[in-house]
Amino acid sequence: MRTFVIFALLAVAAADKRPLTTYGAPGPAPRQAAGPQIAIIRDDRVHPDAQGLYSLDLETEDGIKRQESGGPGGSQQGSVSFTFPDGQVFDLTFVADAGGYQPQSSFLPVAPEFPHPIPQFVLDQIAFAAQEDAARARGESRGPSASYGAPQ
Repeated sequence: MRTFVIFALLAVAAADKRPLTTYGAPGPAPRQAAGPQIAIIRDDRVHPDAQGLYSLDLETEDGIKRQESGGPGGSQQGSVSFTFPDGQVFDLTFVADAGGYQPQSSFLPVAPEFPHPIPQFVLDQIAFAAQEDAARARGESRGPSASYGAPQ
């Protein structure tokens, strides 16, 4: 067995004649295909001041516009607009505050209206469940139907 291990080690050492390489810094990133360079024609920024107020107003030569401002407490508001290749103008305004991010745009999907009113028997069942919950919270029992456990 010892002879086999020695021969195996010799075979591995003899077979691997590649020079050892060391890690070096990565080379430059491969050059991407150059696309059109779009100039920024307006870049007005007010970095956060002592109170946390800031603003941003950008516009590029291809018609993309972005405006944003915000203040203490994380409230922000702004807008984005650009033109699609087919000529449609995309406009989006938003408010981001304690109520969350609230975008508005005619391009955003809207959930359909609920197709019909809630039937009365469903409303009655919801009210009954609320009454049972309130009674259980007060420690009242409504007979055998108040518990849904296994029979005893």
